Amino acid sequence: MTACNILTAVLGLLFGSFVNVLIHRLPRMILSADQNTSPSLRYDLCWPASHCPHCDSTLKAWHNIPVVSYLWLKGRCGFCQERISWRYPLIEITTALIWLMCIGWKGCHAAGFAWAVCFTLLLAASAIDWQTQLLPDVLTQALVWLGLLAASFGWTQLEVTQAVWGAATGYVSLWSVATAFRRITGKHGMGAGDFKLLAGLGAWLGPLALLPVVILASVSGAMVGLWLQSNQRLTEEGHVPFGPFLAIGGVVVAVIGIEPIAMWMNW
Repeated sequence: MTACNILTAVLGLLFGSFVNVLIHRLPRMILSADQNTSPSLRYDLCWPASHCPHCDSTLKAWHNIPVVSYLWLKGRCGFCQERISWRYPLIEITTALIWLMCIGWKGCHAAGFAWAVCFTLLLAASAIDWQTQLLPDVLTQALVWLGLLAASFGWTQLEVTQAVWGAATGYVSLWSVATAFRRITGKHGMGAGDFKLLAGLGAWLGPLALLPVVILASVSGAMVGLWLQSNQRLTEEGHVPFGPFLAIGGVVVAVIGIEPIAMWMNW
């Protein structure tokens, strides 16, 4: 491995550890804000310090080394010996692989690292949406603004105007569909977080990429929904979060490109 690959893998593991923090804390921060929890009870991404969710013991620095700590502790808390969720090392390894993929795809340059950050945000948003059906604004808005900045620096091969139109088109298109669905059926088909997520993808991919993104997301989402239903694992409301499938569609279109997908769909 080259020095860049080693550095990229380490950065990916560190960002993966931070993604775990986002997945665990952002939904709780949103719910606390909605419930008007007393401001004296501080809870954010920095406080309280990392602790075991079972025994509340504050973790030592060597308990937070990505993947290594999980293996060293044999998947158990160093204090109470309760099992540590396998999600933590999985997210860390997945993020490291994402970073290595982006560097291999775009090179060890600013563009490669920019796309790595983009895909990392998509991973965090997808995991949160799948678990809680929430898409935090702090993630979707970051995607939009970082996409516009990436276009302005030439990291996405999009003109800034295309990135702006992509963001606007992404938001308005899903907002229009959801509004029409709500007025016709009286039910909510999707949340505002999905509009913002597609706006973020539009800022990175441009307006022409949004239709294949939505088609891929709809097809994959329907397939997973049918599988969950057949295995009686669908939620009582019968909802399947759309955000993870938008993210998957966005990654596929970004990496493969529009033309191969259009040819495959016989457009």
